[in-house]
Amino acid sequence: MRRSGVLLPVTSLPSRFGIGTFSKEAYAFVDFLKEAGQKLWQILPLGPTGYGDSPYQAFSTFAGNPYLIDLEELIENGWLTEEECENTDWGGSKSYVDYEKMYQGRFPLLRKAYHNSHIAENAEFIAFCEENDWWLSDYALFMAIKDSQGGASFLEWDAPLKLREPEAIRRCRHELSDEICFWQFLQYLFAKQWQALKAYANGKGISIIGDNPIYVALDSADTWSHPELFQLSEGCVPKAVAGVPPDAFSATGQLWGNPLYDWKYHKKTNYEWWMERFKTQFLLSDIVRIDHFRGLESYWEIPADSETALNGKWVDGPKDEFFEVLIKTFGEEPPIIAEDLGIITDDVRALRDKFGLPGMKILQFAFEDEDSNYLPYNQPYNCVCYTGTHDNDTTTGWYATASEKARDKVRRYMNTDASQVSWDFIRTCFGSPARFAIIPVQDLFCQGSDCRMNTPGKADGNWAYRMKKELLTSDVAKRLYDVTKLYGR
Repeated sequence: MRRSGVLLPVTSLPSRFGIGTFSKEAYAFVDFLKEAGQKLWQILPLGPTGYGDSPYQAFSTFAGNPYLIDLEELIENGWLTEEECENTDWGGSKSYVDYEKMYQGRFPLLRKAYHNSHIAENAEFIAFCEENDWWLSDYALFMAIKDSQGGASFLEWDAPLKLREPEAIRRCRHELSDEICFWQFLQYLFAKQWQALKAYANGKGISIIGDNPIYVALDSADTWSHPELFQLSEGCVPKAVAGVPPDAFSATGQLWGNPLYDWKYHKKTNYEWWMERFKTQFLLSDIVRIDHFRGLESYWEIPADSETALNGKWVDGPKDEFFEVLIKTFGEEPPIIAEDLGIITDDVRALRDKFGLPGMKILQFAFEDEDSNYLPYNQPYNCVCYTGTHDNDTTTGWYATASEKARDKVRRYMNTDASQVSWDFIRTCFGSPARFAIIPVQDLFCQGSDCRMNTPGKADGNWAYRMKKELLTSDVAKRLYDVTKLYGR
């Protein structure tokens, strides 16, 4: 079935309190998608972000981001007051997230809500903690210790804590018991609110496309609590780190710095930890995008002391066996999208196609080469066509800086003067053979480069875009609906 939708991170939703959350504005966006005839809402990873605010560098692969908790619900519960939330400095902009203000303002409010909730006595909360103890206990302890250490990376903790010596862990669980309960409380709220929003979207016929980062952050509960999963030396120091070689995004490659997996260990366990990851993702979303899919076929291994990604080498990943276990666990044709961008080889394509996974086709990449694989007439049915992604410039911004050769081809290919080039791209995207068509929300409003979500290789200033509420008009919904129906989506 041909379907279409919009890419909008939850953090980019409008809201009263500085960042997009699971608030009434999120429900209003679902209503907009329904009015516009859309069937898909693609989001970015929902994990708790740390330094750099990247959703691809989370403190846990299983936990949710406390920034996304709706404060208005906490006001309704009587755990916070309207005045407390209104009087907090959120940074003052409706166009971008001020993450420093967010960190300074939100956590004191969440702690007040926790103390006013008396949640430790709540049967539903107790059941949630018991059901999720296999990851939640370590995550909550990790965050409680991190706070007690002034936010320092666990690599800087004293050896007994860093290396999880049993006596040190027992002492912390006792001394930090209230703080541990606070972090469990946040995960309870996150899960309850997100599942309610997801159920609302599903009830409107809209499926959620989630995002599963291939790697975890070095400073994460996963690395700290399960160092055996990764290529680490004594003291939890990485032997090598993740990234990608030079490509269209960066002349020196991208040095991500994430720890690499010990795939021999994962093979011995029949990929148990990975299957738990996917189980969690399938609860959070209806379709899962595997970030950096090619890393499961082969990955770029960079010496841990490198300053760029140039000196890496390709090393074999788990390949077919990984997906054979995935299918055995979750059934034939699991709802997965393979992010197959960057340097893609025949072996990567063969792995994707063997298991019937739709790849990604980006229209912004289609117009520099004479007969690009990204051009619609070269796209297969089993793929996802995007105007651009969260890593691209907006389409309006891209066109403004593209070569004259590319702009000329756009105008001829789309038979347009490109006065509203993002809508030309939307029509072309929706008219493609692709099974799914997704557009970043910025392209609906013809927004420029100042509204870009992320610039790969740029260390700061990313992930901050916010959509203004007044942009979601019935006129835009009708225009998108008409294009959607015209192309049978």
